[in-house]
Amino acid sequence: MLVLAAGALALAYVLERVGVAPRLVGLHVEKLASGHASWIEAIGSMTNRTMRALDRGDMSPRLALPMWAGARVDAPTKEAAPTTIVERSEQLRTAIAAARPGDVIVLAPGIYRFNGAAMETPAGGGTGSAPITVRAEIFGTVTLEFDLLEGFLVTAPFWRFENLVIRGVCANHAGCEHAFHVVGPAHHVVIRNNQVSDFNAHVKINGRDGRFPDSGRIADNTFVNGAPRRTDTPVTPIDIVAANDWSIEANLIADFAKAGGDFTSYGAFAKGGGRGNQFLRNVVICEWRLLGVPGRRVGLSFGGGGSAPGACRDRKCVLEHEDGLMADNLIASCSDEGIYIRQSPRSRLAQNTLLDTAGVYLRYPESTALVTGNLVDGTIRAREDALLYEENNVTTPLWALYLGWHPVRKLFADADALDLRFRTLPARVAGVQARPDLCGTSRPALAAAGAFEDFAICQREGVR
Repeated sequence: MLVLAAGALALAYVLERVGVAPRLVGLHVEKLASGHASWIEAIGSMTNRTMRALDRGDMSPRLALPMWAGARVDAPTKEAAPTTIVERSEQLRTAIAAARPGDVIVLAPGIYRFNGAAMETPAGGGTGSAPITVRAEIFGTVTLEFDLLEGFLVTAPFWRFENLVIRGVCANHAGCEHAFHVVGPAHHVVIRNNQVSDFNAHVKINGRDGRFPDSGRIADNTFVNGAPRRTDTPVTPIDIVAANDWSIEANLIADFAKAGGDFTSYGAFAKGGGRGNQFLRNVVICEWRLLGVPGRRVGLSFGGGGSAPGACRDRKCVLEHEDGLMADNLIASCSDEGIYIRQSPRSRLAQNTLLDTAGVYLRYPESTALVTGNLVDGTIRAREDALLYEENNVTTPLWALYLGWHPVRKLFADADALDLRFRTLPARVAGVQARPDLCGTSRPALAAAGAFEDFAICQREGVR
């Protein structure tokens, strides 16, 4: 018995030192076995299936996205500003080209089809007190079908896009890159309460000619794809490069698989030498209807997969991102890390809930992070000289994952189905900042670890 106990302790120690979740070990073993004799490939495949089953559990695809997150019907807004009513596709192009500060372009209910060139905003843009708005009066009544490389090309500041359903309809996935491309001087852009599907990078944000589209907001949207994207280009629904001070709030981001190139995709990232970007109260489900398809999927990231120096704000990219905040997010069902920090100092990860992911991973000596009050179905780890400061997190020992034991998931009514009402309350932590949780409610002085206090409020009122 002593020998067995000593062996078990030694194995647990080795697993903790290796620091890699079973799902990633299985993928690596299968990759190493590929191209060898058939019996070796069979062992590799079996190892991957076993590791994935232990780590991930139920792998049954779901049919419908959760209705409590993302875009939804709001009360109609009465417009006080000058309003242009659009009823045909060509009228929208004309209205955008002629827009002036304070204009509101309202699309009449219907389906609008676009091909050819992107709809580029004119020079000048709006102002802080008089933005230019493109919107549907009621969400769900207007659908824009884009057979376009880029849909809205936003090159001027203070534009707003609201209540639209936007679908990419390109026969070749490489033909539908972005529904929104926000570039150069297009600062203070707002993208709110839209449903955007079937693009590679639904919202792309980057600099141009030494100018950068800072201080935008992406809130209350649904970003999703109906199938894996057959492309070699990046697949990341919110792709921020070299921009500062964006707030990404209360979005639903789901099903962003990549079926080409490196087969690796991200729900959202900020990189390219930017700073001060925030991911707050988002619901990121890497795989929901596309559960278990080939490829690797990461939830949220500062640093992503790295940047070419020419794309970076300082043209060097010694650092990918600085002073970022990820707080009160729910991240679930990812083949890889739920949160990945790469070459990004002073990152703060607070009160997030991660379920069925490979946990939190900091990498490279440039990365430092304060990680507080998170509820993680997995581990929090730092490698390659990254600096991790942890306090008041609830995690799962790595050895437990190799035994198929997931105590964090058992806190909930049905974690696999995202019924996240607590069966057992998690640990409570002090020192939480005064901000709304995932469900929009204020936290008490001693708050539950993770993204929310009472998930029933999310189900009843939604994430806003």
